Amino acid sequence: MPDSDFHQDDLDLFQQMMGDVKPITQDTAEHKKTHQVSEAQLAKREAAITLTEQDEEYLSIDHAPMLKPEGIIEYKKDGVQEGVYRKLRLGKYPIQAKLDLHRRTLKDAREEVVAFLRKAMRMDIRTVLIVHGKGERSNPPALMKSFLASWLMQIKEVQCVHSAQQFHGGSGAVYVMLRKSQDKKLETRERHQKRLG
Repeated sequence: MPDSDFHQDDLDLFQQMMGDVKPITQDTAEHKKTHQVSEAQLAKREAAITLTEQDEEYLSIDHAPMLKPEGIIEYKKDGVQEGVYRKLRLGKYPIQAKLDLHRRTLKDAREEVVAFLRKAMRMDIRTVLIVHGKGERSNPPALMKSFLASWLMQIKEVQCVHSAQQFHGGSGAVYVMLRKSQDKKLETRERHQKRLG
C-alpha cells in the first residue's frame, strides 16, 4: 500500500470522527488559580528577621531606600497605639540605652545594631536612642541613616521608630521602641487582671 493512500485513509477516518464537532469561536480559556500558601512561604513573605536569629546578613548592606540628611524617619507597626507613638515621637519616654554609630562601616553598624537590640530585649529595655548622624558629607548623603531606617523596619521586635527631638540629636538620631518581652506582657496582664478582679 503506497504511503499517500495510507495518509488519505487516516485523514478520511479523522474527518468522519470529527464530523459533528463544532469549532470553538473563542480561543482563550479562563484559568482560576487556587493559591495555597505554606507556613514557610508566609514567614518568608514577611521578610522580617527576629533578633534571636544569629544571621544579621538578612539585613542588606547593599541596598536601602535613600533618605535626605534632614529627612524624618517615621515607622509604626500595625497595632501600636497612636498615644504610644506620639509619646515616643515627642521624646517623652526615658531613654534606657543609647548606641552611637558615628564613624562605623555599614557592616560594623549592622552587627552593632543587632547586638545592641538583642541585649536591650534580654534586659527588658524598651526605649532606646540610636545616633546615626545626618550624613551630610557621606556619599551618597544620609547613607548610614538610610540603611539604619531600612534595618529597623525589618526587625520584628521593633514596634515603632521616629527621628529624635532636637535635644536628643534631631534628624541625626532615632528613637526605637522594642516590643515587650513575654515576661513583661504576662506581668502587665496579671496586673490588669488584679485591678479588674
